Amino acid sequence: MAQKRIALRVLSAAGLVVLLTVRASAVAQELEPRAYTNAPVGLNFVLLGYAYSQGGVAFDPSVPLTDAAIRVDSAVFAYARSLDVAGMSGKFDIVLPYVWLSGSALYAGEPRARDVAGPADPRLRFAVNFYGSPALSMDEFASYRQDLIVGASLQVTVPAGQYDPDKLVNIGTNRWSIKPELGISKAAGRMTLELAAGVTYYTENDNFFGGSTLQEDPIYSIQGHFTYSFHNHAWAALDLTYYTGGRTTLDGVPGNDLEKNSRVGGTYAFPLDRHHSIKFYASTGVSTRTGTDFDIAGIAWQYRWGAGF
Repeated sequence: MAQKRIALRVLSAAGLVVLLTVRASAVAQELEPRAYTNAPVGLNFVLLGYAYSQGGVAFDPSVPLTDAAIRVDSAVFAYARSLDVAGMSGKFDIVLPYVWLSGSALYAGEPRARDVAGPADPRLRFAVNFYGSPALSMDEFASYRQDLIVGASLQVTVPAGQYDPDKLVNIGTNRWSIKPELGISKAAGRMTLELAAGVTYYTENDNFFGGSTLQEDPIYSIQGHFTYSFHNHAWAALDLTYYTGGRTTLDGVPGNDLEKNSRVGGTYAFPLDRHHSIKFYASTGVSTRTGTDFDIAGIAWQYRWGAGF
């Protein structure tokens, strides 16, 4: 029974939330609670999920595309493993999305439609908690109680998704991105407050629409989460994020598309048993200066094994 309680506590404390959108700056728009919690070393997580997103996409004024409305259906496979990094708890994860995209817009005043499916850009991330979260075995984790955790992560998006330079709207981005982030997590009874600040850098896309070169400035983001843990090991979170930057340059001409956007969302997760859990999440735009303005909702099933189980 004690081992089962530990397993349920682990399920409620660790995992993945995957949010997918069209634009590359979606990396800065993520809302992921419990990204810097502790978990026993050697745990493996597999996640299968589905997300639905619908909204508008804004383009550089130099591109004659207006009134764009996009629908995205996303399936995702993700794997994560908790690690011992020189005595500190760490995690590695990989996310492999597949997307069905459809939408319409006016191109130079004429209606156009886009309907495409394919893999999106994979995401790799390595995270380490370097304060308040030691690397623990399953037995040691039984007596661990979180106070203050400070950690950092490095996320890389690989340009391996579907991409057609003859189209303005694609699933893949044809460029790399890298996102270093610093996060803190403070527990107070059943409440946990989390804050994370990061910056996303992009390489140039030298095969943008019509053979143009697209560059994008870094996007600076901050996200916060207020999480409450229930007696049955379920938890719920209020999620907030703000991001700014991302001004694009097309063939050396700067665009008027600086982003200053914010989003709000919620997450609810509950364990089915010691190995399985279900997670629901949704978010919407609060303020959008330019960029994507979309709503998203999703569900994910997670399976956990390892660490002596």
